[in-house]
Amino acid sequence: MGRTVVALIVSLWMIPVSILVNRIVPHSYMDEIFHIPQVQQYCKGNFRSWDPMITTPPGLYYLSLAHIASLFPGMIWVQRISSFSDLCSTAILRSVNGALAIVCSILIYEIITQLKPALDRRKAALNTKNYFLSALMGALAVCIRQTNIIWMLFVACDGVIDMLLVNRQSVGIQKSDISIAEKNRISPKDNFSAKPGVRRRKMKGTQDVPFPTVTGGNEATLSGSHLSGLFDEFQYIIIQAWHLKWELMVSFTPFILVLGAFVSFVYWNGSVVLGAKEAHAVSPHFAQTMYFAMVSALFSAPFHFTLGHATALLRSFFKIRPLSFFLGFVILTAGVLSVHFFSIAHPYLLADNRHYPFYIWRKVINAHQLMKYFLVPFYVYSWLSILHILGKARSRIWVLAYFLACAAVLVPTPLVEFRYYTIPFFIFMLNSGIEEISKWLLIAILYVVVNSFTMYMFLFRSFEWSHESGVQRFIW
Repeated sequence: MGRTVVALIVSLWMIPVSILVNRIVPHSYMDEIFHIPQVQQYCKGNFRSWDPMITTPPGLYYLSLAHIASLFPGMIWVQRISSFSDLCSTAILRSVNGALAIVCSILIYEIITQLKPALDRRKAALNTKNYFLSALMGALAVCIRQTNIIWMLFVACDGVIDMLLVNRQSVGIQKSDISIAEKNRISPKDNFSAKPGVRRRKMKGTQDVPFPTVTGGNEATLSGSHLSGLFDEFQYIIIQAWHLKWELMVSFTPFILVLGAFVSFVYWNGSVVLGAKEAHAVSPHFAQTMYFAMVSALFSAPFHFTLGHATALLRSFFKIRPLSFFLGFVILTAGVLSVHFFSIAHPYLLADNRHYPFYIWRKVINAHQLMKYFLVPFYVYSWLSILHILGKARSRIWVLAYFLACAAVLVPTPLVEFRYYTIPFFIFMLNSGIEEISKWLLIAILYVVVNSFTMYMFLFRSFEWSHESGVQRFIW
């Protein structure tokens, strides 16, 4: 029932918006001038054709063919078309986005129901891991966009952490904590510690290593034992992974095969991207991670910019004085160095005034020569807030893996575009663990306002370039 309601709600806004877009903008726009002709070549059976300006693999084109094939029998029945290629119009190909929007909304609904802490036995049974299917979906994602290999590896890492650190059964586990204390040590033959706070699980071939306890998610994530706890978790995982190496190898072989295939492709292709390699060269763009944190915090503002949250964050940070002052200095210094030495102004960003980042770059970041340094404390606060929220719901090692995955995806990307932030932002939101309805309602209102403004500007505030013919429109 829930899936049907979600699909219906998405359809109610997606269908009229699609009709409006196709009516006002009937012809290919922006990157559609590359992608739509490419799919149309596939519709004609010309699978050897390839536009050298396209940088991503053809996975989305094959999904488009599958979508069109599902419509083909019905259209033949009503005699609206005479061939498969006739169905590959701009409007039909755009409808792939609508279909995927519905599918993704259902998947997100399923993910949310699985991540909720209170699972009955029936739902807990559905939480059994299917690594083969997960790796298969990961391979499909990589065939659509190459950087998805990082997120596939992150999912595999999450599986390893679940297997080694978190025992997810029918009870909800919001956070795992490791406490190593000699006074709590017991004999390896005991399954559980006799003292509260440390639970031990006996595993084949393992040493007497403290096992994560089930703790609440309300306490501050930065405390006197926070850093030592991270090292303890890391040590625990390394030891357990070594003792369970063959079990892990067998369980995660599908992910290893996909990774091997991806590495082979990069070696054969000579680059991660397929076309336009000069314009998409890998660059050390550390400032990109700063932009992501700020954008993510703004698009989930009710989570971050409240007096209570800011106070709790600062209180937890200063609990580890004087270490907090040193950490604060190091983090701020890293932020300043990132924006000073590793802030890239890509030619596409500087030349294309159809994108909102063009105006953000000119009117905000480059408004003054000191402005980019002035923004560093806001970047740092955004990252600390994101990690603080995630740390309440997930283990420390999971949060570290998330940060490293974000950096691996964003740092090599020279062009500033918000679409690069979509996947890490979704992962953050899904794992935030925040259940306050008022905050989610505020975020929903924020999204309605932003999306309405975006569609209004795109559809009704078009303009023309003096150096190029055709109507131009604002997009993200």
